[in-house]
Amino acid sequence: MAENPYTYPYGPALMPAADEPGEGMWRWRRLLPLDGSDVFPLPVGGTPLLAPPRLRAALDLPGLFLKDETRSFTGSNKDRATALCLTDAARRGAPAIVAASSGNLAASLAAGAAAMGIPAHLFVSTRTVSPHKVDFMRSFGATVWRVDGPYEDAYRLSEAVCARLGWYNRNTGTNPLAVQGKKTVAFEVWEQLGGRLPDLAYVPVGDGVTIAAFVVGCEELVRCGVAERLPRVIGVQATGAAPLVRSYAEQRLDWTPVASTTFADGIGVGDPFFGRAALETVRRTDGEYVAVDDDAIRAAIEVLARTSGLLAEPAGAAALAGAIAHRRARRPREDRVVVLVTGSGLKDQRWLPREGGAAIEVGPTLDAFLTQLERLQATGSRE
Repeated sequence: MAENPYTYPYGPALMPAADEPGEGMWRWRRLLPLDGSDVFPLPVGGTPLLAPPRLRAALDLPGLFLKDETRSFTGSNKDRATALCLTDAARRGAPAIVAASSGNLAASLAAGAAAMGIPAHLFVSTRTVSPHKVDFMRSFGATVWRVDGPYEDAYRLSEAVCARLGWYNRNTGTNPLAVQGKKTVAFEVWEQLGGRLPDLAYVPVGDGVTIAAFVVGCEELVRCGVAERLPRVIGVQATGAAPLVRSYAEQRLDWTPVASTTFADGIGVGDPFFGRAALETVRRTDGEYVAVDDDAIRAAIEVLARTSGLLAEPAGAAALAGAIAHRRARRPREDRVVVLVTGSGLKDQRWLPREGGAAIEVGPTLDAFLTQLERLQATGSRE
């Protein structure tokens, strides 16, 4: 686990002004160890905070917000850490950059490294990686190493390669810059809520870096004196890969590794490399861990698509599944609730909700269309 070596002279002066130069993540340069605005060529950060009215009504959560990380350059929150790590790699003159991934991190690094002109070597598990995501990585010229083993084996091999060859290690659980990049999500949420933090935040958990980084960002806002208190942060794991849920309930900082069986490959981590920090940081917020099964995640993908026009991958929809389950169990509807939607469903379309809508054959004439429309409307009225 990478320790956090970065601290700052906390105070309101570190907040960006309304007319601050730079865009997206780089607006927060005074709370970052590196400013990559003049180095990293792709737009990163500055993703929207959505208040979808139909989803709010469907879930009876009028205070619900979605932090939509699918708008980033490869459609996931991994792009923030990638940008900071590639900035560092370029300044160090790294001959190559390496990461292990279940899919999104590798896709992010492939695109970012191509834009920077740094060779990328990506280690993925043959057991879980989406073939569509492998094609995505290769399209940017990256070298993809398909490891015969689970994600954890791919991670350990990538670490050994970096140690032997001196290549730059971008692994999220090892490189402390990953937390620094990902914490900017919390800064943006605070700004987008009008200088307030939410009451509750739901964050998907695989290796644990995303949730730890979100809490670190919230804590830094409190230290700067611009936020009064931390939100309660709820970590959401898939039932088929939930080693931290029981550990948290038992107030332990260790866990029993499990073999992942979830279809949500982005959080399908049975032995999280950043698990201790993920447990510690959530405890500091008086938060919780919850597990949701694959059916609940599929339902969350569908409700996001049908009510919000937002297409999420399974891991990207897991936090909403957690919010739905948690809301039913105990949470008041009036809370300001932020759900992190961390990855787009466009890179791997195996899990698109296909039960709704219609695809109808029709001839090229208006009469043919009107006949089919009449049949469709008659069928709809009977249903």
